[in-house]
Formats: sequence, C-alpha cells, structure tokens
Amino acid sequence: MATDERPVGDEYPPETREQLLERAVDYARTVPIDVDPTDLEWEISDRAKRRAGACIYDHGTGRVTVRLTWDAYREFGWEEFTGTIRHELVHAWEFQRFGESGHGERFREKAAAVDAPRHCQAFAAPRLRLVCTDCDWTADRHRASKAVSRPAERRCGSCGSRYRVEHVDSGRTWRTRAGYLVARNRLGDEW
Repeated sequence: MATDERPVGDEYPPETREQLLERAVDYARTVPIDVDPTDLEWEISDRAKRRAGACIYDHGTGRVTVRLTWDAYREFGWEEFTGTIRHELVHAWEFQRFGESGHGERFREKAAAVDAPRHCQAFAAPRLRLVCTDCDWTADRHRASKAVSRPAERRCGSCGSRYRVEHVDSGRTWRTRAGYLVARNRLGDEW
C-alpha cells in the first residue's frame, strides 16, 4: 500500500488538508440529516483564528459551502472535530430548508438529534481582550479589528462605558488609536 493510500478508519486520522476534506465529505454522508449533497461544497480554511468551521449560504444560487479550519482540526483531532462537521451540517440543513440559519431553538433541536454541539469550541487563545473600565464586561479578539485599533470610537457591549484593549501575552494596554499604534510598533514581531 502506498503511503498516501491509508485506510480511513478512526485509527488513521487525516494528515493533510486534502485528506481532511475527503474524510469530512465521507463522514458527512454517515450523519443522519436531510442535506442535499449536490448543493453542498466543502473547503479548508487556513485563515480562521477562532472558528473551527463555518457554513456559508449563497442566496442567489442556494449553494452551501462548509468551510473547515485546518488549525482547529490539528488542535482537536479527528474524533472531536467530527462534532464541528455535524454542527456545520445542521447549518447547511437550515440553509437548504429555510434559507437562513442561526443557533436558536430549531438549530438546538436538530443539533441534539445528530449529537452536534450547539456552539463550537474555540481552538486558539485570543491575542487581544477588550476590558470595560466600569463593569466586568470583556470580549476576546484574535485580530486588530476597529474595536481594537480605534477603541475610543467604540463602547462597552454591556454598560456603554469606555474600555481598554489588552494585548494578552505582553499585558500592554491602550484606549486610543495612537495607543494602539504605539503598542503595535513596540511589540513588533511579538504582536
């Protein structure tokens, strides 16, 4: 048997992105959910930093794309990652049947029926954290969004007060665009 012709049992987890994609498609066929596979596309993401998977719906064509995150698979392993696949299949089912999807009651019921988690577990520690100056509200961030790079223009998600941004690894904080630029410059490769 050639090295790339591996059996597909659970004892042989995918080792490449291509193997993960093939294995996910094969696994999806075993999940008892009424999803039309002819309107389902699959792809692997190397960009996502917090989502293990995503389900994208094209309202114009009705096509559904399931995007699985390579780094999440590497963090979780195959057995745990199958929950992500089932979770995204529930989204695909909702999109195909109702033209919309969320994590509400309908999703919860279908997810329970196929033993899918209602929410996927984060697979990477956040790089940044928003922290309210008046209440206990916090929000984790992985990228330098406007909330991170221009915090003076935003407000706390709970009480509406100002917040500060923390770079988790270094402990450096800022509350303004200028503070962000200074922190980013000083952290350099540590960003």
